[in-house]
Amino acid sequence: MSKETKAQRVERIKKEKNGLDVLKDIYRYAKSGEEVDPEDIDRFKWYGLYTQNRNLQDENDNTLYFMLRVKLEGGRLDIKGLEAVEEVSRKYARGTADFTTRQDLQFHFIKVADLPAIFSRLSEAGLTTVFAAGDVARNIVTCPVSDVDRERIYDVEAIVKDVYNYFDANREISNLPRKYKVGISACSKQCASHEIQDLSFNAKKSAKGKVLFDVSIGGGLASNKRIASYIGSIESHQILAVTKAVTEIYRDYGNRENRNRARLGHLLDSLGMEKFVEILHPKIEFTIKKDEAQSYTPYANREHFGAHESIKDARSYIGCAIEGGRIGADGLEKFLKIAKKYDITNIRATATQNFVITDLPSENIHVVEEKLKEMGIDVNPSPFKARMLSCTGMNFCKFAVSETKNLAAKLVEHLEKRFPNFEEKLSFSVNGCPNSCAHPHIVDIGLLGCKVKRNGESVSGFELVLGGNLEGDKSSFGRKTGIKFAADDTFRVVESIVESYQGSHYKNFYDYAYGIIYE
Repeated sequence: MSKETKAQRVERIKKEKNGLDVLKDIYRYAKSGEEVDPEDIDRFKWYGLYTQNRNLQDENDNTLYFMLRVKLEGGRLDIKGLEAVEEVSRKYARGTADFTTRQDLQFHFIKVADLPAIFSRLSEAGLTTVFAAGDVARNIVTCPVSDVDRERIYDVEAIVKDVYNYFDANREISNLPRKYKVGISACSKQCASHEIQDLSFNAKKSAKGKVLFDVSIGGGLASNKRIASYIGSIESHQILAVTKAVTEIYRDYGNRENRNRARLGHLLDSLGMEKFVEILHPKIEFTIKKDEAQSYTPYANREHFGAHESIKDARSYIGCAIEGGRIGADGLEKFLKIAKKYDITNIRATATQNFVITDLPSENIHVVEEKLKEMGIDVNPSPFKARMLSCTGMNFCKFAVSETKNLAAKLVEHLEKRFPNFEEKLSFSVNGCPNSCAHPHIVDIGLLGCKVKRNGESVSGFELVLGGNLEGDKSSFGRKTGIKFAADDTFRVVESIVESYQGSHYKNFYDYAYGIIYE
């Protein structure tokens, strides 16, 4: 008998037991202490759980630890939510807590025995881990200031809620070919990065002033490195119907024989745009009208940093930059004290591992800015800190070959000292392996984890990727330069790139990067 392929194994596991049904097993394992079945470990993903690397584990510690991802609906955390995640971080996760690129929060060193208590504490605050991972619809990304921004095109709060509720623990779509990512935004800066979503909706105003939503499908990174295709525009009340139809098409037609060709973008390429739309239209009973897609903000400028007047009287919102999304129990505790003292009730995570305070009394802006600065959180971050992404790295990820978060923080500090007067907004990514968790192909300067040879030995390092940018149909993925270097050469390499750009004739970094690649 031939050995199962990876795809065959995963499909069998999902068919034999729905991922949602593993919850009772989680509680059983927690109570009994018995060894977890490897196939159940795969199903644990449906509740946001991944096994983690043993790099930081004591040699004599044989505990099976997990990373746990918590979904933040709309990226939102209120005071109860902040209290809950701080408690989980401190009691059960050795003080770890990181914001992700999908407006989630994740923890490390999670024990199966602690999961019932963790799930209970999160539930008390209205938080869930269901569908935070696995072959399901992941957390919906949206603009973090959609309910308070004076420049928003439309209020999508209710729409995001409706789509979130449709996805939430829905057994009809709990077995998709692979992960599935949706974005819904009416941000004037398009901060939800629709170009790399499987399905996205972006608000625009027509020539007559009517609000419509551009529909784009098939975007992605890693094995599905593809800019989403624009298929037309719809009205706001049609978003849920299109979401249901596209999701069902993906479920029914997606590739289940090869997981490297199983994303929605792969299906779109296989069927062709015309055939996909032909299958879609009978499911929605209205026509997606093809018109001119809107122009989009360049990726490096898609941010909400600084203090801004809210649509709510005497209130402001403040965009805050933290290093690689890492806030931890100590950071959460300190922030909670600030929030309670200065009447902050909500924050929202962003898709760039940062967060926004959405309802600060305007009279408290300056004092809160100073308090945040004392924590290492910048309201007006440097061009190096503002858009610095970093993945989990080899401290916790089994696929990573290079450390990321500590390196990213030190790189920011180094560049700030070396180039104190640099003003152009740049985007960075430190990615611990050849995959794309930290989006290294859509930033100006991406570091892609790899092994390199030095003095005959294989050591952790990176390959330099330059020139990524998201900007609608003007988007381009960064190109590998072929420049590879050991991790401890990172400062020198990145510094030399910035220095070379400053001394060049190019007016912006994007043109410089492409000049370097093609000259």
